[in-house]
Amino acid sequence: MTSAAAAAIPVHAVSAPGWPDLQERLTSEQGSFALAQGFTARAGQHCFLPDAQGRLAAVLLGLDRPGRNRDPFAPARLAAQLPARDYALAGEIDDPDLATLGWLLQGYRFDRYRKPVPAKARLVLPAGVDGAEISLIAESAMLARDLVNTPANDMGPDEIEAAIQVLAAECGASVTSIAGDELIAENLPMIHAVGRASPRAPRLIDLVWGDPAHPKVTLVGKGVAFDTGGLDIKPAAAMLLMKKDMGGAAAAIAAARMIMLAKLPVRLRLLVPAVENAISGAAFRPGDILPSRKGLTVEIGNTDAEGRLILADALALADEEAPELLIDFATLTGAARTALGPELPPFYTHDEGLAAEIARIGLAVNDPVWRLPLWAPYDRMLDSKIADVNHVSSGGMAGSITAALFLNRFVERTQSYAHFDIYGWNPTTKPGRPEGGECQAARLSYALAKQLYPAG
Repeated sequence: MTSAAAAAIPVHAVSAPGWPDLQERLTSEQGSFALAQGFTARAGQHCFLPDAQGRLAAVLLGLDRPGRNRDPFAPARLAAQLPARDYALAGEIDDPDLATLGWLLQGYRFDRYRKPVPAKARLVLPAGVDGAEISLIAESAMLARDLVNTPANDMGPDEIEAAIQVLAAECGASVTSIAGDELIAENLPMIHAVGRASPRAPRLIDLVWGDPAHPKVTLVGKGVAFDTGGLDIKPAAAMLLMKKDMGGAAAAIAAARMIMLAKLPVRLRLLVPAVENAISGAAFRPGDILPSRKGLTVEIGNTDAEGRLILADALALADEEAPELLIDFATLTGAARTALGPELPPFYTHDEGLAAEIARIGLAVNDPVWRLPLWAPYDRMLDSKIADVNHVSSGGMAGSITAALFLNRFVERTQSYAHFDIYGWNPTTKPGRPEGGECQAARLSYALAKQLYPAG
């Protein structure tokens, strides 16, 4: 991204209704050239236009017709494909801020294990767009993507903690970590139970930042570095993407980074229970009864539902402070994907005002989510005959809702609590969302915090 507009090549974003008008404003040669290539401004279609010397003079990009369903990131579709030049967005740009953000996010590439690509196309900052703010959001989202994309051999609980330590140094925060058997001594037994089978010690990472007198905002992220399923082992196909099972931690880290670097007037706490759900003689078993920080006893119905166990202890710890706002992010259930697909994470809250703002802001910043109910009658699906609660539902129905209901039992004092059941992955490339790790619900959480606790 650059602020220099001189010699920038225009990228004309245009829908079919606007194409005749734009065609009249092109030179006759360019208009004829576009027609010869069959350009009709169909969504996703593009065309390069030459000048009289045959050099690249402009780019045409087809968009969907105007309306509420047009993706604000759509103008960024070509950002990773254009030659290394300076470009300026023109034409039907619904939201310059989101178009700019989409451009940056589209240019992301995970290069840790391969040669870096050559210099990317640069976007001239559109008038009125805050480049520093957009860069902060994009860099934080790309940090989350890097964390998710890194395979588990290089992203275990130690490395998740190291990433948070780097974040703390960048932002002036403090970090403590409770690891291994210390988890038992500090009354975090379910985090210990889930992670004890791995040679990589489980831990609870606790970052704190900001003035203690400011409103308390706590973010919790599920940090399962890899999930074999435990003794209820996953089939190979289901295990292939389990490096992304720390996607909730990555999203929480990204949201925390945005909040801290924007210097929002909050007392921020970031809690990440980080484990590997491995298989060994020390693994927890189906049918085990685990104690919890909350004091509830939990019957294990399936060891492949480990994320809610580590979140429950972390949420119980967070709730002891009764923060003004508590948000958790977790790649928690396949049921959420069945219900809403990979692009639209469900969220849960009892706070009606918070729910309305989350839904509105998610659409406004193109980080969409959809509310599902904490349906109280389904609580009975978690009944146990020998413990206070089973952590999975009987019958296999309403899996995302019952997971949220289980977590809800561990939050009593906090009034404004929201749970995001994210996917953390783009199965295919779309504008602003390259295939691979994705940072879901973090941008909207930052925008929500900015609205509730504006800087200055």
